[in-house]
Amino acid sequence: MKKYRFDHEKLDVYQLELKFVAWVTPLIEEVKASAGSIVRETCNHLDRASLSALFNTAEGNGKRQSKLRARFFDDARGSASECASCLDALVAKKVCTDERIDEGKALLQRIVAMLTKLIARFSNPKEIHEELDKFGFVSEIEVEE
Repeated sequence: MKKYRFDHEKLDVYQLELKFVAWVTPLIEEVKASAGSIVRETCNHLDRASLSALFNTAEGNGKRQSKLRARFFDDARGSASECASCLDALVAKKVCTDERIDEGKALLQRIVAMLTKLIARFSNPKEIHEELDKFGFVSEIEVEE
C-alpha cells in the first residue's frame, strides 16, 4: 500500500488513465519496431496524448474553481479522444488490427464517459454539492460508471 496518496490518485478515471498508459506503451514499442518511420508521428502523438489526459486529470482535480476544474477535465477528455483517433490511424495504416486495439478503445470509452460526468459536475457550480472535510477541502470524488 502506498504511504502517500494525492487526491487525484483516488479518482477512478485517473486509475483508468494509468491503466491505458500501461496498456499503450508496449503497443507503441511493438508498432515502432515493426513499422518504423511510417508510424513514428502517430506513435509519438499517441504517447503524448495518453500522458496529456493523465496530467490534465491530475491538475484539474487540484483546481479549486469549478469552471477551471471542468476545463482541465475537458482537456483530458480531448486528449483521450485523440488517443482513440491515433489507434484508428494505426489500423488505417494497416500496422494494427481492430482486434489488437479493442482493449485500448474500451478503456478510452470508459475514460471519456467518466470525464464527461466530471465536466458536467463542475461546469455548473450552482449544481455542485461537495462535501468539505474539516479543513475546507473537497473530499474524494466518486464517479459512478
